[in-house]
Amino acid sequence: MKVCVFGAGAIGGHVGALLTRQGLDVTLIARGPHLAAMQKDGLTLITEDGDEFVTRPHCTDDPAGAGVQDYVLIALKAHSVPPIVDHMAPLLGPDTVVVPVVNGIPWWYFHRLDGPYEGHRISCVDPDDRQWTHIGPERVVGCVVWTSAEIERPGVIRHTHGNRMPLGEPDGGRSERALKLSKVMVAAGLKSPVRSKIRNEIWMKLWGNLSFNPVSVLTHATLETLATDPGCHTLLRDMMEEGRAVGEALGAEFAMDVDARIKAAEAVGAHRTSMLQDLDQGRPMEIDALVGAVTELGRLVGVPTPTIDLVYALVVRRAREAGCYPD
Repeated sequence: MKVCVFGAGAIGGHVGALLTRQGLDVTLIARGPHLAAMQKDGLTLITEDGDEFVTRPHCTDDPAGAGVQDYVLIALKAHSVPPIVDHMAPLLGPDTVVVPVVNGIPWWYFHRLDGPYEGHRISCVDPDDRQWTHIGPERVVGCVVWTSAEIERPGVIRHTHGNRMPLGEPDGGRSERALKLSKVMVAAGLKSPVRSKIRNEIWMKLWGNLSFNPVSVLTHATLETLATDPGCHTLLRDMMEEGRAVGEALGAEFAMDVDARIKAAEAVGAHRTSMLQDLDQGRPMEIDALVGAVTELGRLVGVPTPTIDLVYALVVRRAREAGCYPD
């Protein structure tokens, strides 16, 4: 099996290292000092338990040299994908499966979704339909990431929490291609069952991201602080209730209530969200995929999202002032 991880940062590198250790033919697409270090010394993964091992996947910044793949895992920030879809073309053959390992509402969300919105495009996550056109939703197997990792230094990735990465076909089926990928990911140490309702997993992850992430940027507070501060708790709760109403209008089912979801975030402790870390580092933030997409979907289904709209406007303004909003 040939697998390419396009975007071998913390999460992509973590998955790539695990799959390489399983003996798969893995190519990592990366850049900069991280790429140079991996090419020179291999990719080191430090596990959550403190174990350490070195793998030597093929590492490059040129997809053309990798050739057609069986699976391409896209492990980039959502806003980074549309500009580079043309560069993926050499990786894609007629049977190549694409697995977006990307947070937020995915661009393929309405592909094979029963109901009046089947085939609808989401402009804020896929401007000009670039992913829909150049990748094609028929290639996609969905994935939700419930794991965290960090690049400790170039060429070295530390896995810090979790190993859940459920998969799912947009039509809810148990296809051979999804089951085959699930099997190798599970063998590699990831919890990657094939779910019949992957969109429920998407909303459960997004539920926390659409609220805690932007509010953390506005307050510079950790998950624990946000969840326990009375004013912030109320704001988060209002945003999550609005988000749930949008999700349910699209047929999503939520496995827990709002208070339990907030408690789950609180239990993570003094964690700074990925969006706040991006602000700290002056990097573009995933505002549209995590927040803007919910306001767009709210308008589509006729569900008001006044609190989310307000926070979205504020966090976009904050990001623009910091040079962290990808125009």
